[in-house]
Amino acid sequence: MFRNQYDTDVTTWSPTCRLFQVEYAMEAVKQGSAAIGLRSRSHVVLACVNKAQSELSSHQKKIFKVDDHIGVAIAGLTADGRVLSRYMRPEAINHSFTYESPLPVGRLVVHLADKAQVCTQRSWKRPYGVGLLVGGLDESGAHLYYNCPSGNYFEYQAFTIGPFESFADSSREDLIKDAILAVRETLQGETLKSSLCTVSVLGVGEPFHFLDQETIQKVIDTFEKVANEEEGEGVAEPAAPAEEGGDGTGDQDVAPMET
Repeated sequence: MFRNQYDTDVTTWSPTCRLFQVEYAMEAVKQGSAAIGLRSRSHVVLACVNKAQSELSSHQKKIFKVDDHIGVAIAGLTADGRVLSRYMRPEAINHSFTYESPLPVGRLVVHLADKAQVCTQRSWKRPYGVGLLVGGLDESGAHLYYNCPSGNYFEYQAFTIGPFESFADSSREDLIKDAILAVRETLQGETLKSSLCTVSVLGVGEPFHFLDQETIQKVIDTFEKVANEEEGEGVAEPAAPAEEGGDGTGDQDVAPMET
């Protein structure tokens, strides 16, 4: 990405029909730390990597609670993510106060996408440089959406690597394990510790909440235990040397002692 004469404001189209300011915002999402979402029919798990700027600084919060049935994980500019999460909270509260029912997840996502799209139509604004994974549970089941800085949104069964077909029938514990495994894969060789990731869960009969560090560490320890056992099974023990002798006694070729 580089500066050119067509990126002075967000409403300037290039000859190739591109809005460079929008592409710059999407690039900011790509350079952010990993955010992961998984869903089954009854639960949604959000996880993210806690990256600090230095060893002497704390990490920034990447997962936010919107309502008891909705949570959001962000990647990109954290400040933009905080602003959008503060926008979503009143939307959920107002809907609940007016209609006396929880806000449908899809409706909130559409409102959020419309807000992001307006920033691509005003020359005095810039697109939000953050991508959001919105996970929630409503009357139609569990949902996981990805909101793009361009105003597009997509519903996913999982926004991570691996086979997606198995997630629909996964249990709550399996979703948590898959999310932490996906976080581990993004660390590029760095040892996974509970302090390096944040995990949240919501589902049927379970309002949005964060898992404590002790619970996360127990899951990580389970991975390491299984890996060590697999390594132990892969190492074959050396075979014992065969003893000489026809009947296995090993002393037939030895002369009998004289008495």
